[in-house]
Amino acid sequence: MRALRSLTLLLALIAPAAFADGIYQVEMILVRQNAVPAITSQSAPEDWSNGAQAIAEGDLRQPAMTDEASKLSADNQYTVLLHKAWKQDAGAVAISDGQKQFGHFPIEGNLNLKEDRFISVEASLWVNQFDGNGTVIQSEQLKQSNSTVKNGELTFLDGGHLALLLKVTANRPASSPAPAPELMEQ
Repeated sequence: MRALRSLTLLLALIAPAAFADGIYQVEMILVRQNAVPAITSQSAPEDWSNGAQAIAEGDLRQPAMTDEASKLSADNQYTVLLHKAWKQDAGAVAISDGQKQFGHFPIEGNLNLKEDRFISVEASLWVNQFDGNGTVIQSEQLKQSNSTVKNGELTFLDGGHLALLLKVTANRPASSPAPAPELMEQ
């Protein structure tokens, strides 16, 4: 019986750590800040996804931040380039939008999530322009990170001319009930 009590206590202590890296609901709005001059970079690399898997069709979600996107679209200081929502595990996902041409999309990049005390986000996105033959002739890059993203709160990642409005919500199971007092007695 004593072993059962010890096992129950041990499980109660380690269970939260087992769920630390779980499934996240992610919603992002990529915007161009029109008042800031565009900074073009070298073209997006051939391995722009950096090995991350594309978001599976079944993981896509209906965006919920439609009011925020509408307000940004109505303001001539911003151009909404992408508004997307999905679920993902901890780690990186490849994000793309538009017609693929010679291995590149008009918008492509990756978003990496990991969790410790807060949620850590690393975003690396390119907005590409193509010539008439489908070759990338110019790219703009947003490369930002934030290691203090709070669960379920809206976060703004400012990359100058490109910016990201991001909401990451960790799907965690409801906290487990405390063990019965009689199990805690020794």
